[in-house]
Amino acid sequence: MTPRTPLSTPLIGPHAVPLDLGGRTALVTGAASGIGRSCALRLAAAGAKVRAVDRDRAGLDALADEADGIEPRVLDLTELDAAEAAATGTDVLVNNAGLQLVRPIEQFPPEVFHTVLTVMLEAPFRLIRGALPHMYEQGWGRIVNVSSVHGLRASAFKSAYVSAKHGLEGLSKTAALEGAPHGVTSNCVNPAYVRTPLVEKQIADQAAAHGIPAERVVSEVMLQDSALKRLIEPDEVAEAVAYLCTPQASFITGTSISLDGGWTAH
Repeated sequence: MTPRTPLSTPLIGPHAVPLDLGGRTALVTGAASGIGRSCALRLAAAGAKVRAVDRDRAGLDALADEADGIEPRVLDLTELDAAEAAATGTDVLVNNAGLQLVRPIEQFPPEVFHTVLTVMLEAPFRLIRGALPHMYEQGWGRIVNVSSVHGLRASAFKSAYVSAKHGLEGLSKTAALEGAPHGVTSNCVNPAYVRTPLVEKQIADQAAAHGIPAERVVSEVMLQDSALKRLIEPDEVAEAVAYLCTPQASFITGTSISLDGGWTAH
């Protein structure tokens, strides 16, 4: 078994956002890898009991071996009733799970479009629906929706992903308006391209869509409009998620925090 990660690791080093979630329960979707994995570890390090949700059993088991307080839950988010039930009793909800297919609209499979919107928009709605009664009852809750720069801007060949992220932005704002009288905040974080398995697959897909070698995709396509010419790291996104759970962020709700390297500054 892999040794567990001590709380003094660089994951939450001296410059991390101070956060105490002792006694709180968090749920993170897409937790087996990438942003979700980093968020699960960050919230567990802050003392939360983390329900780590993903379809990838092996990835979840590896995650649970890394830190205390992580409860693996194998779940396909297209099973919407199960998703809603999984969110019952949570204090912090991080809607992160996503998938991507890069195709022109006229070639985009309708069944994939449906699946993307189910996982990335309808499932977050059901998870929020499941979490809110407990949050309202206790007068405190944090909903963080991992959106994207594509929740603010569109890109060609990503009709399902862009549609889902734009919808998630609206859902997050609605939850913020309804949750405000109950002490519940709802926000989006909007990273540009993150160093994750999902992005690695996008590089290959974009290379095929644009007819250029994969090594040119990052510089000429992905980061063309970014002032900072690098991928953002999952731990950087997790730190933004953590900040939104702090007492200092209690007045931040219904907004979107861009981690886009200056993309939307154009």
